[in-house]
Amino acid sequence: MKTNYFLAYALAALINIANALTTLNPTTAAAQGGTMNQSAKGTFEVKIAPLALEDAAPETKLARMSIDKKIVGDLTASTKGQMLSAMTATKGSAGYVAIEHVSGTLNGKSGSFVLQHTGIMNRGAPSLSVVVVPDSGTGELTGIDGTFKINIVEGKHFYEFAYQLPSVK
Repeated sequence: MKTNYFLAYALAALINIANALTTLNPTTAAAQGGTMNQSAKGTFEVKIAPLALEDAAPETKLARMSIDKKIVGDLTASTKGQMLSAMTATKGSAGYVAIEHVSGTLNGKSGSFVLQHTGIMNRGAPSLSVVVVPDSGTGELTGIDGTFKINIVEGKHFYEFAYQLPSVK
């Protein structure tokens, strides 16, 4: 079944992309006048399932998948999201974008925020950026900004979340 082949290829590309390093970008919180630099670490489990992609012929090698995560550690949360991926005829080259809504508790602060993923595999060389969407924070996480680094070691998913919140005045 072609769907299973594309899903397996997309998942392999996603795992390779996820091993890339990310760096902290300039933050909206800094522009708002004052921040609290913090970090969170832990693990997560992810379930990815294929979804229908309208008007995409199999030869385009495009796929759409759901993302459901259970995150534990300094960030205790669940996520729901979707990923779009594109494979190429060149082995080791692919790309994906994803949006996921994160809801839970981050170092004792409750709320939610949205993460945006941009991943590229260029002939096996990965590049990954997972950042908080500006102004997506709610509750005690209002104003949050940061980057979410993903590491996969022996099949286990780890995260390092470098983030900033506006200073309480």
